Amino acid sequence: MSRIASKFAHLQAQSRKALIPFITAGDPEPGQTVPLMQALVAGGADIIELGVPFSDPMADGPTIQRASERALAYGISLRIVLGMVREFRKHDADTPVVLMGYANPVEAYGVEAFARDAKAAGVDGALIVDYPPEECAEFAATLKAAGLDPIFLLAPTSVEARYAEVGAMGSGYIYYVSLKGVTGSAAIDLDEVARRIPAIREKVGLPVGVGFGVRDAATAARIAAVADAVVIGSRIIEIIEQSPPGEAPARVGEFLRGVRVAMDAKG
Repeated sequence: MSRIASKFAHLQAQSRKALIPFITAGDPEPGQTVPLMQALVAGGADIIELGVPFSDPMADGPTIQRASERALAYGISLRIVLGMVREFRKHDADTPVVLMGYANPVEAYGVEAFARDAKAAGVDGALIVDYPPEECAEFAATLKAAGLDPIFLLAPTSVEARYAEVGAMGSGYIYYVSLKGVTGSAAIDLDEVARRIPAIREKVGLPVGVGFGVRDAATAARIAAVADAVVIGSRIIEIIEQSPPGEAPARVGEFLRGVRVAMDAKG
């Protein structure tokens, strides 16, 4: 059983939901990434989504775009991101880490080499935003052969036929984009999310996480009542960029603890 599957099984046995925070590797500067990952775990994270910075992050709003720009200014590459995961693994062998990013860096690295090196570094899965399932059967198979979970997106515009397609190819969990638009762009229609989740869960046969637009503990708690996981990204990046030098890990951890308490009370 993969670390991700084991984590969801453990949470289900406790009647709890997964908290999945997102940060961009190398933001606000490279030396802060591992301390931030550790602070996320201390704050209650169950799985970490670690963003691979990219120059054209088309699915991301301005907040995460700025994070990518800051990281790229330090020369952060996919190879360096894998090194950060290796460093994190020296102190944490249990928390699943999912790389989230875009196809260009993976293609430049080489798909087979990426799968091999990501697994060796301690990565558990990859969510490549611009790899739609109908175009990446080989990529998904390569990841699975290396022991990694290929994770896919579903959106409010996805039809039920797409649910089954994603369920057949993906593993680990499914990331449901709760709104039309880019990350952090609008308020979530929580009633619509609640209506869609049961059908998605039935068709994909995997845990369903909900993200894009989750900004506070109250919203996270309401999502936790209907989904298997809550993903928070842009709000965490805002805290990072608003923090004085060196204070981002403590502030992010404090924010996440509040979210965790709310989720456990309502999840």
